[in-house]
Amino acid sequence: MNLLAVFFTLSLLVSVTLGSSCRCLYGQKCWPNASDISALESQISQPLIYPKPPASACYPVSSPSGNCTDVQVNQFDGNWRANQSGSQQYPNFESYIFNNGSISACYLNTTLGVPCQQGSVPIIGVDARSVGDIQAAVKFAVKHNLRLAVKNTGHDFMGRSTARGSFLIWTHHLKNITYNPSFIPEGAPSTETYNAMTLGAGVQWHEAYDAVQAQGRILVGGASAGGSVGAAGGWLLGGGHSALSPHYGLGVDNVIELNIVTSTGQYLTVNSHKNPDLFWAVRGGGGGTYGIVTSVTYRTHPSLPLTAVFFGANSTNNATFSQFLAEFMRIQSGLADAGFSGYALIEPDAIQWFYIALNVTQAQANKTVDPFFAFANNLTSEGLNVSIALTQPFPSFYSWYTLLFATGQQVGSSQEIASRLITRDVIEQNPQALADTIISMNGATWHLVAGGAVSKVDPDSTGLNPAWRKALTHIDWGQGWDEGASASEIDQMRATLAKTLEKLSTLTGSSAYFNEASMFESNPKYTFFGDHYDKLKAIKDIYDPVGLFVVREGVGSDDWDGSLNCRN
Repeated sequence: MNLLAVFFTLSLLVSVTLGSSCRCLYGQKCWPNASDISALESQISQPLIYPKPPASACYPVSSPSGNCTDVQVNQFDGNWRANQSGSQQYPNFESYIFNNGSISACYLNTTLGVPCQQGSVPIIGVDARSVGDIQAAVKFAVKHNLRLAVKNTGHDFMGRSTARGSFLIWTHHLKNITYNPSFIPEGAPSTETYNAMTLGAGVQWHEAYDAVQAQGRILVGGASAGGSVGAAGGWLLGGGHSALSPHYGLGVDNVIELNIVTSTGQYLTVNSHKNPDLFWAVRGGGGGTYGIVTSVTYRTHPSLPLTAVFFGANSTNNATFSQFLAEFMRIQSGLADAGFSGYALIEPDAIQWFYIALNVTQAQANKTVDPFFAFANNLTSEGLNVSIALTQPFPSFYSWYTLLFATGQQVGSSQEIASRLITRDVIEQNPQALADTIISMNGATWHLVAGGAVSKVDPDSTGLNPAWRKALTHIDWGQGWDEGASASEIDQMRATLAKTLEKLSTLTGSSAYFNEASMFESNPKYTFFGDHYDKLKAIKDIYDPVGLFVVREGVGSDDWDGSLNCRN
Protein backbone atom coordinates (compact mmCIF):
# COMPACT_ATOMS: atom_id res chain seq x y z
CA MET A 1 0.00 0.00 0.00
CA ASN A 2 1.41 3.45 -0.91
CA LEU A 3 1.53 6.51 1.35
CA LEU A 4 -1.53 8.07 -0.24
CA ALA A 5 -3.52 4.92 0.47
CA VAL A 6 -2.30 4.89 4.06
CA PHE A 7 -3.37 8.53 4.51
CA PHE A 8 -6.78 7.76 3.02
CA THR A 9 -7.11 4.75 5.33
CA LEU A 10 -6.32 6.81 8.41
CA SER A 11 -8.89 9.40 7.33
CA LEU A 12 -11.51 6.68 7.04
CA LEU A 13 -10.66 5.34 10.46
CA VAL A 14 -11.11 8.75 12.04
CA SER A 15 -14.32 9.65 10.21
CA VAL A 16 -16.03 6.25 10.34
CA THR A 17 -14.88 3.99 13.13
CA LEU A 18 -14.64 6.75 15.72
CA GLY A 19 -17.95 8.25 14.67
CA SER A 20 -20.00 5.17 15.45
CA SER A 21 -19.36 1.70 16.82
CA CYS A 22 -22.38 0.34 14.92
CA ARG A 23 -23.22 0.09 11.26
CA CYS A 24 -25.91 2.31 9.82
CA LEU A 25 -28.99 0.28 8.90
CA TYR A 26 -32.06 1.11 6.86
CA GLY A 27 -34.66 2.99 8.88
CA GLN A 28 -32.11 4.77 11.07
CA LYS A 29 -31.52 8.54 10.86
CA CYS A 30 -28.02 7.94 9.52
CA TRP A 31 -29.32 6.17 6.40
CA PRO A 32 -28.30 7.99 3.17
CA ASN A 33 -30.86 10.53 2.00
CA ALA A 34 -32.28 10.90 -1.50
CA SER A 35 -29.53 13.30 -2.50
CA ASP A 36 -26.82 10.85 -1.39
CA ILE A 37 -28.46 8.01 -3.29
CA SER A 38 -28.85 10.15 -6.40
CA ALA A 39 -25.16 11.05 -6.24
CA LEU A 40 -24.24 7.37 -6.10
CA GLU A 41 -26.46 6.55 -9.05
CA SER A 42 -24.69 9.17 -11.13
CA GLN A 43 -21.38 7.35 -10.57
CA ILE A 44 -22.42 3.85 -11.69
CA SER A 45 -23.30 2.28 -15.02
CA GLN A 46 -26.67 0.76 -14.09
CA PRO A 47 -29.73 1.99 -12.20
CA LEU A 48 -29.69 1.15 -8.51
CA ILE A 49 -31.51 -2.04 -7.61
CA TYR A 50 -34.05 -2.51 -4.84
CA PRO A 51 -33.94 -6.24 -3.99
CA LYS A 52 -37.11 -7.98 -2.93
CA PRO A 53 -37.71 -11.48 -1.55
CA PRO A 54 -38.59 -13.72 -4.52
CA ALA A 55 -42.01 -14.58 -3.11
CA SER A 56 -42.95 -10.89 -3.02
CA ALA A 57 -44.22 -11.36 -6.58
CA CYS A 58 -47.11 -13.32 -5.06
CA TYR A 59 -48.25 -10.46 -2.79
CA PRO A 60 -50.69 -8.98 -2.13
CA VAL A 61 -52.49 -12.29 -2.50
CA SER A 62 -55.61 -10.65 -3.93
CA SER A 63 -53.61 -8.93 -6.67
CA PRO A 64 -50.02 -10.26 -7.05
CA SER A 65 -47.45 -7.59 -7.83
CA GLY A 66 -45.40 -9.82 -10.15
CA ASN A 67 -45.24 -13.16 -11.93
CA CYS A 68 -46.09 -15.49 -9.06
CA THR A 69 -46.29 -18.50 -11.38
CA ASP A 70 -42.67 -17.95 -12.40
CA VAL A 71 -41.61 -18.05 -8.75
CA GLN A 72 -43.64 -21.18 -8.05
CA VAL A 73 -42.24 -23.01 -11.07
CA ASN A 74 -38.59 -22.04 -10.51
CA GLN A 75 -38.23 -21.84 -6.75
CA PHE A 76 -35.98 -24.94 -6.62
CA ASP A 77 -33.82 -23.93 -9.60
CA GLY A 78 -30.40 -22.69 -8.50
CA ASN A 79 -29.75 -20.69 -11.66
CA TRP A 80 -33.11 -18.96 -11.45
CA ARG A 81 -32.47 -18.05 -7.82
CA ALA A 82 -28.99 -16.78 -8.74
CA ASN A 83 -30.61 -14.39 -11.22
CA GLN A 84 -32.71 -12.69 -8.51
CA SER A 85 -30.89 -9.93 -6.64
CA GLY A 86 -32.94 -10.54 -3.50
CA SER A 87 -32.79 -14.33 -3.48
CA GLN A 88 -30.69 -16.74 -1.48
CA GLN A 89 -30.32 -20.36 -2.55
CA TYR A 90 -31.78 -21.41 0.81
CA PRO A 91 -34.78 -19.15 1.59
CA ASN A 92 -34.41 -19.29 5.37
CA PHE A 93 -31.56 -16.83 4.92
CA GLU A 94 -33.97 -14.36 3.33
CA SER A 95 -35.90 -14.22 6.61
CA TYR A 96 -34.90 -12.65 9.92
CA ILE A 97 -35.53 -13.94 13.44
CA PHE A 98 -35.79 -11.24 16.10
CA ASN A 99 -34.61 -11.76 19.67
CA ASN A 100 -38.24 -12.06 20.84
CA GLY A 101 -38.84 -14.95 18.43
CA SER A 102 -40.89 -13.09 15.86
CA ILE A 103 -39.90 -13.59 12.23
CA SER A 104 -39.78 -11.16 9.32
CA ALA A 105 -40.17 -13.16 6.10
CA CYS A 106 -41.95 -13.42 2.79
CA TYR A 107 -43.29 -16.94 2.37
CA LEU A 108 -44.19 -18.45 -0.96
CA ASN A 109 -46.93 -20.37 0.82
CA THR A 110 -49.46 -17.55 0.85
CA THR A 111 -52.04 -19.70 2.69
CA LEU A 112 -50.06 -19.13 5.91
CA GLY A 113 -51.73 -15.72 6.09
CA VAL A 114 -48.47 -13.97 6.97
CA PRO A 115 -47.72 -10.59 5.36
CA CYS A 116 -44.73 -10.38 3.02
CA GLN A 117 -41.86 -8.57 4.72
CA GLN A 118 -38.29 -7.72 3.70
CA GLY A 119 -36.63 -10.07 6.20
CA SER A 120 -32.85 -10.19 5.71
CA VAL A 121 -32.96 -9.10 2.07
CA PRO A 122 -30.85 -5.95 1.44
CA ILE A 123 -32.72 -2.70 0.88
CA ILE A 124 -30.82 -1.17 -2.01
CA GLY A 125 -27.81 -2.11 -4.07
CA VAL A 126 -25.50 -1.75 -7.04
CA ASP A 127 -25.77 -4.11 -9.99
CA ALA A 128 -22.03 -4.07 -10.70
CA ARG A 129 -20.95 -4.33 -14.33
CA SER A 130 -17.41 -2.96 -13.94
CA VAL A 131 -14.59 -2.41 -11.48
CA GLY A 132 -15.61 1.25 -11.36
CA ASP A 133 -19.11 0.30 -10.24
CA ILE A 134 -17.68 -1.73 -7.37
CA GLN A 135 -15.27 1.02 -6.33
CA ALA A 136 -18.05 3.59 -6.25
CA ALA A 137 -20.27 1.26 -4.23
CA VAL A 138 -17.51 0.42 -1.74
CA LYS A 139 -16.68 4.09 -1.18
CA PHE A 140 -20.38 4.84 -0.66
CA ALA A 141 -20.69 2.06 1.91
CA VAL A 142 -17.62 3.26 3.79
CA LYS A 143 -18.66 6.94 3.68
CA HIS A 144 -22.08 6.17 5.15
CA ASN A 145 -20.89 3.37 7.46
CA LEU A 146 -23.36 0.92 5.94
CA ARG A 147 -23.74 -2.78 6.61
CA LEU A 148 -22.53 -4.30 3.37
CA ALA A 149 -23.61 -7.51 1.67
CA VAL A 150 -21.74 -8.92 -1.34
CA LYS A 151 -23.47 -11.48 -3.54
CA ASN A 152 -23.07 -13.36 -6.79
CA THR A 153 -25.38 -16.40 -6.66
CA GLY A 154 -26.39 -16.60 -2.98
CA HIS A 155 -24.96 -20.12 -2.58
CA ASP A 156 -24.07 -20.03 1.09
CA PHE A 157 -24.97 -22.27 4.01
CA MET A 158 -24.68 -19.41 6.50
CA GLY A 159 -26.42 -16.66 4.53
CA ARG A 160 -23.22 -14.64 4.38
CA SER A 161 -24.25 -12.83 1.19
CA THR A 162 -27.24 -11.04 2.70
CA ALA A 163 -28.01 -8.96 5.79
CA ARG A 164 -31.03 -7.17 7.19
CA GLY A 165 -31.13 -3.45 6.48
CA SER A 166 -28.00 -3.64 4.34
CA PHE A 167 -26.54 -2.24 1.15
CA LEU A 168 -25.83 -4.84 -1.58
CA ILE A 169 -23.07 -5.11 -4.15
CA TRP A 170 -24.28 -7.68 -6.69
CA THR A 171 -21.47 -9.08 -8.85
CA HIS A 172 -23.60 -11.55 -10.80
CA HIS A 173 -23.32 -9.81 -14.17
CA LEU A 174 -19.52 -9.73 -14.33
CA LYS A 175 -19.54 -12.60 -16.84
CA ASN A 176 -16.32 -12.09 -18.79
CA ILE A 177 -14.37 -15.27 -19.67
CA THR A 178 -10.93 -15.23 -21.30
CA TYR A 179 -8.77 -18.21 -22.27
CA ASN A 180 -5.01 -17.70 -22.49
CA PRO A 181 -2.74 -20.70 -23.14
CA SER A 182 0.31 -18.60 -22.22
CA PHE A 183 -0.85 -16.49 -19.29
CA ILE A 184 1.86 -14.53 -17.45
CA PRO A 185 0.89 -13.26 -13.98
CA GLU A 186 1.41 -9.56 -13.42
CA GLY A 187 4.91 -8.97 -12.06
CA ALA A 188 6.13 -12.43 -13.03
CA PRO A 189 9.10 -13.12 -15.33
CA SER A 190 8.21 -13.81 -18.95
CA THR A 191 9.28 -17.43 -18.50
CA GLU A 192 6.48 -18.04 -15.95
CA THR A 193 3.51 -19.00 -18.12
CA TYR A 194 0.34 -20.98 -17.51
CA ASN A 195 -2.40 -22.45 -19.61
CA ALA A 196 -5.12 -20.44 -17.91
CA MET A 197 -8.66 -19.12 -17.94
CA THR A 198 -9.79 -15.84 -16.39
CA LEU A 199 -13.35 -15.67 -15.02
CA GLY A 200 -15.31 -12.60 -13.99
CA ALA A 201 -16.81 -12.54 -10.51
CA GLY A 202 -20.28 -13.43 -11.81
CA VAL A 203 -19.33 -16.53 -13.78
CA GLN A 204 -20.95 -19.76 -12.61
CA TRP A 205 -19.46 -23.21 -12.95
CA HIS A 206 -21.76 -24.30 -15.77
CA GLU A 207 -20.52 -21.33 -17.80
CA ALA A 208 -16.89 -21.95 -16.92
CA TYR A 209 -17.10 -25.66 -17.76
CA ASP A 210 -18.70 -24.92 -21.13
CA ALA A 211 -15.97 -22.40 -21.94
CA VAL A 212 -13.02 -24.56 -20.94
CA GLN A 213 -14.48 -27.63 -22.67
CA ALA A 214 -14.43 -25.67 -25.92
CA GLN A 215 -10.65 -25.46 -25.48
CA GLY A 216 -10.28 -29.18 -24.84
CA ARG A 217 -9.26 -28.49 -21.24
CA ILE A 218 -10.76 -28.78 -17.74
CA LEU A 219 -10.90 -26.62 -14.63
CA VAL A 220 -10.95 -27.76 -11.02
CA GLY A 221 -14.43 -26.63 -10.05
CA GLY A 222 -17.51 -27.23 -7.98
CA ALA A 223 -20.54 -29.47 -8.41
CA SER A 224 -24.16 -28.44 -8.05
CA ALA A 225 -27.41 -29.01 -9.90
CA GLY A 226 -27.30 -26.88 -13.03
CA GLY A 227 -23.76 -25.74 -12.24
CA SER A 228 -25.21 -22.73 -10.45
CA VAL A 229 -22.43 -22.20 -7.90
CA GLY A 230 -20.22 -19.17 -8.55
CA ALA A 231 -16.76 -19.96 -9.92
CA ALA A 232 -14.90 -16.85 -8.79
CA GLY A 233 -16.18 -16.00 -5.32
CA GLY A 234 -16.87 -17.76 -2.05
CA TRP A 235 -16.28 -21.25 -3.47
CA LEU A 236 -12.65 -20.38 -4.16
CA LEU A 237 -11.99 -18.10 -1.20
CA GLY A 238 -13.14 -20.74 1.29
CA GLY A 239 -11.00 -23.46 -0.29
CA GLY A 240 -12.99 -24.87 -3.20
CA HIS A 241 -13.34 -28.67 -3.23
CA SER A 242 -14.02 -30.66 -6.37
CA ALA A 243 -14.23 -34.24 -7.58
CA LEU A 244 -11.00 -33.35 -9.39
CA SER A 245 -9.23 -32.14 -6.23
CA PRO A 246 -7.47 -35.44 -5.38
CA HIS A 247 -5.92 -35.25 -8.85
CA TYR A 248 -5.16 -31.52 -9.18
CA GLY A 249 -5.68 -29.93 -5.77
CA LEU A 250 -8.35 -27.63 -4.36
CA GLY A 251 -9.49 -24.39 -5.93
CA VAL A 252 -6.94 -22.47 -3.83
CA ASP A 253 -4.19 -24.66 -5.28
CA ASN A 254 -5.20 -23.81 -8.83
CA VAL A 255 -5.70 -20.05 -8.70
CA ILE A 256 -2.90 -18.06 -10.29
CA GLU A 257 -4.12 -14.51 -9.88
CA LEU A 258 -7.06 -12.47 -8.59
CA ASN A 259 -8.20 -8.88 -8.94
CA ILE A 260 -9.75 -7.38 -5.83
CA VAL A 261 -11.30 -4.10 -4.72
CA THR A 262 -10.47 -3.39 -1.08
CA SER A 263 -12.36 -1.29 1.46
CA THR A 264 -10.13 1.69 0.64
CA GLY A 265 -11.40 1.53 -2.95
CA GLN A 266 -8.07 0.29 -4.31
CA TYR A 267 -8.11 -2.11 -7.25
CA LEU A 268 -5.36 -4.65 -6.64
CA THR A 269 -3.80 -7.42 -8.67
CA VAL A 270 -3.05 -10.26 -6.27
CA ASN A 271 -0.68 -13.13 -7.00
CA SER A 272 2.60 -14.60 -5.78
CA HIS A 273 4.48 -11.57 -7.10
CA LYS A 274 2.11 -8.71 -6.28
CA ASN A 275 0.53 -8.37 -2.82
CA PRO A 276 1.70 -11.89 -1.90
CA ASP A 277 0.46 -11.57 1.68
CA LEU A 278 -3.07 -10.96 0.46
CA PHE A 279 -2.67 -13.76 -2.09
CA TRP A 280 -1.83 -16.10 0.77
CA ALA A 281 -4.82 -14.95 2.81
CA VAL A 282 -7.55 -15.07 0.17
CA ARG A 283 -6.65 -18.65 -0.65
CA GLY A 284 -8.69 -20.11 2.19
CA GLY A 285 -9.33 -17.11 4.42
CA GLY A 286 -12.96 -17.03 3.32
CA GLY A 287 -15.31 -14.97 1.17
CA GLY A 288 -16.69 -11.58 2.16
CA THR A 289 -13.62 -10.90 4.29
CA TYR A 290 -10.74 -9.19 2.46
CA GLY A 291 -12.40 -7.37 -0.41
CA ILE A 292 -14.53 -7.92 -3.48
CA VAL A 293 -13.06 -10.20 -6.11
CA THR A 294 -13.68 -8.90 -9.63
CA SER A 295 -11.93 -11.70 -11.53
CA VAL A 296 -9.96 -14.89 -10.98
CA THR A 297 -7.44 -16.66 -13.19
CA TYR A 298 -7.13 -20.43 -12.84
CA ARG A 299 -4.73 -22.88 -14.37
CA THR A 300 -6.41 -25.35 -16.72
CA HIS A 301 -5.60 -29.04 -17.14
CA PRO A 302 -5.76 -31.52 -20.03
CA SER A 303 -9.12 -33.18 -20.57
CA LEU A 304 -8.69 -36.88 -19.80
CA PRO A 305 -11.00 -39.89 -20.02
CA LEU A 306 -12.33 -41.42 -16.83
CA THR A 307 -14.29 -44.34 -15.47
CA ALA A 308 -17.28 -43.67 -13.25
CA VAL A 309 -18.86 -45.87 -10.58
CA PHE A 310 -22.61 -45.88 -10.09
CA PHE A 311 -23.95 -47.77 -7.10
CA GLY A 312 -27.25 -47.68 -5.25
CA ALA A 313 -28.63 -49.82 -2.43
CA ASN A 314 -31.14 -49.77 0.39
CA SER A 315 -32.23 -52.03 3.22
CA THR A 316 -35.03 -52.34 5.73
CA ASN A 317 -32.72 -54.40 7.95
CA ASN A 318 -30.85 -52.00 10.21
CA ALA A 319 -28.09 -54.44 11.11
CA THR A 320 -27.48 -55.30 7.47
CA PHE A 321 -27.23 -51.69 6.39
CA SER A 322 -24.89 -50.90 9.28
CA GLN A 323 -22.62 -53.76 8.21
CA PHE A 324 -22.76 -52.61 4.60
CA LEU A 325 -21.98 -48.97 5.41
CA ALA A 326 -19.06 -49.95 7.64
CA GLU A 327 -17.57 -51.82 4.69
CA PHE A 328 -18.11 -48.76 2.50
CA MET A 329 -16.17 -46.72 5.05
CA ARG A 330 -13.42 -49.33 5.23
CA ILE A 331 -12.69 -49.24 1.48
CA GLN A 332 -12.38 -45.45 1.19
CA SER A 333 -8.60 -45.34 1.61
CA GLY A 334 -8.15 -48.02 -1.03
CA LEU A 335 -10.46 -46.23 -3.43
CA ALA A 336 -8.55 -42.99 -2.93
CA ASP A 337 -5.23 -44.73 -3.52
CA ALA A 338 -6.62 -46.24 -6.73
CA GLY A 339 -7.48 -42.77 -8.04
CA PHE A 340 -11.18 -42.56 -7.18
CA SER A 341 -12.99 -39.45 -5.95
CA GLY A 342 -16.52 -38.12 -5.83
CA TYR A 343 -19.67 -38.18 -3.77
CA ALA A 344 -22.10 -40.44 -1.91
CA LEU A 345 -25.56 -39.57 -0.62
CA ILE A 346 -26.13 -41.59 2.55
CA GLU A 347 -29.49 -42.03 4.23
CA PRO A 348 -30.24 -44.10 7.37
CA ASP A 349 -31.21 -47.03 5.15
CA ALA A 350 -29.90 -46.24 1.66
CA ILE A 351 -26.94 -45.00 -0.35
CA GLN A 352 -26.29 -43.52 -3.78
CA TRP A 353 -22.64 -43.57 -4.69
CA PHE A 354 -21.03 -41.91 -7.72
CA TYR A 355 -17.25 -41.74 -7.95
CA ILE A 356 -14.87 -41.16 -10.82
CA ALA A 357 -11.35 -42.39 -11.55
CA LEU A 358 -9.52 -40.02 -13.87
CA ASN A 359 -7.39 -41.64 -16.60
CA VAL A 360 -8.29 -45.10 -15.29
CA THR A 361 -9.65 -47.74 -17.66
CA GLN A 362 -12.88 -49.57 -17.00
CA ALA A 363 -10.95 -52.83 -16.54
CA GLN A 364 -8.73 -51.20 -13.91
CA ALA A 365 -11.75 -49.67 -12.18
CA ASN A 366 -13.56 -53.01 -12.12
CA LYS A 367 -10.59 -54.65 -10.45
CA THR A 368 -10.86 -52.11 -7.64
CA VAL A 369 -14.62 -52.06 -7.06
CA ASP A 370 -15.67 -55.63 -7.92
CA PRO A 371 -14.83 -56.98 -4.43
CA PHE A 372 -17.12 -54.40 -2.88
CA PHE A 373 -19.87 -55.16 -5.40
CA ALA A 374 -19.54 -58.83 -4.47
CA PHE A 375 -19.70 -57.98 -0.77
CA ALA A 376 -22.91 -56.03 -1.33
CA ASN A 377 -24.48 -58.77 -3.44
CA ASN A 378 -23.72 -61.30 -0.71
CA LEU A 379 -25.83 -59.21 1.66
CA THR A 380 -28.93 -59.45 -0.51
CA SER A 381 -29.95 -62.57 1.40
CA GLU A 382 -29.84 -60.47 4.57
CA GLY A 383 -32.06 -57.69 3.27
CA LEU A 384 -29.80 -55.43 1.21
CA ASN A 385 -31.39 -54.42 -2.08
CA VAL A 386 -28.84 -53.43 -4.71
CA SER A 387 -30.49 -51.30 -7.39
CA ILE A 388 -27.40 -50.50 -9.48
CA ALA A 389 -23.76 -51.55 -9.39
CA LEU A 390 -21.72 -50.76 -12.47
CA THR A 391 -18.79 -48.89 -13.94
CA GLN A 392 -18.99 -46.79 -17.08
CA PRO A 393 -16.28 -45.11 -19.14
CA PHE A 394 -16.60 -41.43 -20.11
CA PRO A 395 -14.48 -39.56 -22.65
CA SER A 396 -14.07 -36.58 -20.32
CA PHE A 397 -14.90 -35.07 -16.96
CA TYR A 398 -17.23 -32.68 -18.80
CA SER A 399 -19.33 -35.55 -20.19
CA TRP A 400 -19.67 -37.13 -16.74
CA TYR A 401 -20.47 -33.83 -15.07
CA THR A 402 -23.06 -32.95 -17.71
CA LEU A 403 -24.84 -36.26 -17.22
CA LEU A 404 -25.06 -35.89 -13.43
CA PHE A 405 -25.27 -32.16 -12.81
CA ALA A 406 -26.43 -30.29 -15.93
CA THR A 407 -30.01 -30.22 -14.64
CA GLY A 408 -31.82 -30.96 -11.42
CA GLN A 409 -33.12 -29.30 -8.30
CA GLN A 410 -30.97 -28.97 -5.22
CA VAL A 411 -31.94 -25.70 -3.52
CA GLY A 412 -35.01 -23.65 -2.57
CA SER A 413 -35.79 -25.26 0.78
CA SER A 414 -34.99 -23.98 4.27
CA GLN A 415 -32.11 -25.75 5.96
CA GLU A 416 -28.97 -25.43 8.03
CA ILE A 417 -26.05 -27.85 7.98
CA ALA A 418 -22.99 -29.01 9.87
CA SER A 419 -19.81 -30.64 8.63
CA ARG A 420 -16.46 -32.18 9.49
CA LEU A 421 -13.19 -32.98 7.74
CA ILE A 422 -12.20 -36.60 8.32
CA THR A 423 -8.69 -37.99 8.16
CA ARG A 424 -7.64 -41.32 6.67
CA ASP A 425 -6.68 -42.63 10.12
CA VAL A 426 -10.12 -41.94 11.59
CA ILE A 427 -11.81 -43.76 8.71
CA GLU A 428 -9.46 -46.75 8.82
CA GLN A 429 -9.55 -47.14 12.58
CA ASN A 430 -13.27 -46.58 13.18
CA PRO A 431 -15.28 -47.74 10.13
CA GLN A 432 -18.11 -49.29 12.13
CA ALA A 433 -18.40 -46.44 14.63
CA LEU A 434 -18.31 -43.93 11.79
CA ALA A 435 -21.01 -45.80 9.88
CA ASP A 436 -23.30 -46.07 12.89
CA THR A 437 -22.83 -42.40 13.75
CA ILE A 438 -23.74 -41.33 10.22
CA ILE A 439 -26.85 -43.51 10.33
CA SER A 440 -27.86 -41.95 13.67
CA MET A 441 -27.43 -38.49 12.12
CA ASN A 442 -30.23 -39.34 9.68
CA GLY A 443 -27.75 -39.51 6.83
CA ALA A 444 -25.19 -37.22 5.20
CA THR A 445 -23.40 -36.25 2.01
CA TRP A 446 -19.98 -37.88 1.77
CA HIS A 447 -17.31 -36.12 -0.31
CA LEU A 448 -14.14 -38.00 -1.23
CA VAL A 449 -12.45 -34.80 -2.40
CA ALA A 450 -9.18 -34.68 -0.44
CA GLY A 451 -6.08 -36.80 -0.12
CA GLY A 452 -3.92 -37.25 -3.21
CA ALA A 453 -2.81 -33.90 -4.64
CA VAL A 454 -4.54 -32.02 -1.81
CA SER A 455 -2.36 -33.71 0.80
CA LYS A 456 0.87 -33.02 -1.10
CA VAL A 457 0.61 -29.22 -0.79
CA ASP A 458 2.56 -27.50 1.97
CA PRO A 459 -0.11 -26.69 4.63
CA ASP A 460 1.42 -23.26 5.19
CA SER A 461 1.65 -22.27 1.51
CA THR A 462 -1.89 -20.82 1.58
CA GLY A 463 -4.21 -19.41 4.22
CA LEU A 464 -6.43 -22.50 4.01
CA ASN A 465 -7.21 -24.46 7.15
CA PRO A 466 -4.21 -26.83 7.46
CA ALA A 467 -6.62 -29.64 8.41
CA TRP A 468 -7.49 -29.96 4.70
CA ARG A 469 -3.99 -31.29 4.02
CA LYS A 470 -4.53 -34.17 6.44
CA ALA A 471 -8.13 -34.92 5.50
CA LEU A 472 -9.36 -37.62 3.15
CA THR A 473 -13.05 -36.73 3.12
CA HIS A 474 -15.47 -33.93 3.93
CA ILE A 475 -18.93 -34.82 5.25
CA ASP A 476 -21.96 -32.60 5.72
CA TRP A 477 -25.52 -33.13 6.87
CA GLY A 478 -28.44 -30.94 7.83
CA GLN A 479 -31.83 -30.21 9.25
CA GLY A 480 -34.63 -28.69 7.19
CA TRP A 481 -38.00 -27.17 7.93
CA ASP A 482 -41.12 -25.96 6.17
CA GLU A 483 -42.09 -22.35 5.60
CA GLY A 484 -43.84 -20.86 8.59
CA ALA A 485 -41.88 -22.83 11.20
CA SER A 486 -41.69 -20.89 14.46
CA ALA A 487 -38.45 -19.68 16.00
CA SER A 488 -38.79 -22.28 18.75
CA GLU A 489 -39.21 -25.06 16.18
CA ILE A 490 -36.14 -23.85 14.32
CA ASP A 491 -34.21 -23.75 17.60
CA GLN A 492 -35.18 -27.37 18.27
CA MET A 493 -33.84 -28.40 14.88
CA ARG A 494 -30.63 -26.49 15.55
CA ALA A 495 -30.30 -28.31 18.87
CA THR A 496 -30.67 -31.65 17.08
CA LEU A 497 -28.03 -30.63 14.57
CA ALA A 498 -25.70 -29.57 17.38
CA LYS A 499 -26.09 -32.94 19.11
CA THR A 500 -25.21 -34.87 15.97
CA LEU A 501 -22.24 -32.57 15.40
CA GLU A 502 -21.00 -33.18 18.93
CA LYS A 503 -21.39 -36.93 18.50
CA LEU A 504 -19.45 -37.09 15.24
CA SER A 505 -16.76 -34.77 16.58
CA THR A 506 -15.82 -37.31 19.25
CA LEU A 507 -14.56 -39.46 16.36
CA THR A 508 -13.31 -36.87 13.90
CA GLY A 509 -12.16 -33.83 15.85
CA SER A 510 -13.52 -30.35 15.20
CA SER A 511 -12.01 -29.19 11.88
CA ALA A 512 -14.48 -28.20 9.16
CA TYR A 513 -14.83 -26.62 5.73
CA PHE A 514 -15.62 -22.91 5.99
CA ASN A 515 -18.06 -22.91 3.05
CA GLU A 516 -20.25 -25.80 4.21
CA ALA A 517 -20.60 -25.89 7.96
CA SER A 518 -22.53 -25.12 11.13
CA MET A 519 -23.40 -21.52 11.97
CA PHE A 520 -22.87 -22.26 15.66
CA GLU A 521 -19.37 -23.69 16.06
CA SER A 522 -18.01 -23.23 19.58
CA ASN A 523 -14.53 -22.30 18.34
CA PRO A 524 -14.86 -21.10 14.73
CA LYS A 525 -11.34 -19.68 14.62
CA TYR A 526 -9.81 -23.12 15.07
CA THR A 527 -12.54 -25.11 13.33
CA PHE A 528 -12.28 -23.17 10.07
CA PHE A 529 -8.73 -21.79 10.06
CA GLY A 530 -6.60 -23.76 12.51
CA ASP A 531 -3.31 -22.12 13.46
CA HIS A 532 -3.51 -19.79 10.44
CA TYR A 533 -6.08 -17.56 12.12
CA ASP A 534 -3.77 -14.99 13.68
CA LYS A 535 -1.89 -14.40 10.42
CA LEU A 536 -5.16 -14.21 8.49
CA LYS A 537 -6.47 -11.61 10.94
CA ALA A 538 -3.29 -9.53 10.74
CA ILE A 539 -3.52 -9.43 6.94
CA LYS A 540 -7.20 -8.52 7.08
CA ASP A 541 -6.40 -5.57 9.35
CA ILE A 542 -3.95 -4.29 6.72
CA TYR A 543 -6.28 -4.50 3.72
CA ASP A 544 -9.61 -3.86 5.48
CA PRO A 545 -8.71 -1.35 8.22
CA VAL A 546 -12.29 -0.13 8.63
CA GLY A 547 -13.72 -3.63 8.96
CA LEU A 548 -16.13 -3.14 6.07
CA PHE A 549 -16.15 -6.82 5.16
CA VAL A 550 -17.56 -8.98 7.92
CA VAL A 551 -19.39 -12.30 7.64
CA ARG A 552 -20.60 -14.91 10.04
CA GLU A 553 -17.72 -16.88 11.62
CA GLY A 554 -15.29 -15.24 9.19
CA VAL A 555 -11.88 -13.81 10.01
CA GLY A 556 -12.40 -10.71 12.12
CA SER A 557 -16.04 -11.47 12.94
CA ASP A 558 -15.09 -11.81 16.60
CA ASP A 559 -14.54 -8.03 16.62
CA TRP A 560 -18.32 -7.66 16.27
CA ASP A 561 -21.42 -8.66 18.22
CA GLY A 562 -23.73 -11.50 17.20
CA SER A 563 -25.62 -9.32 14.73
CA LEU A 564 -22.32 -8.25 13.10
CA ASN A 565 -23.65 -4.68 13.21
CA CYS A 566 -21.88 -3.32 16.30
CA ARG A 567 -18.26 -3.61 17.40
CA ASN A 568 -17.54 -5.41 20.64
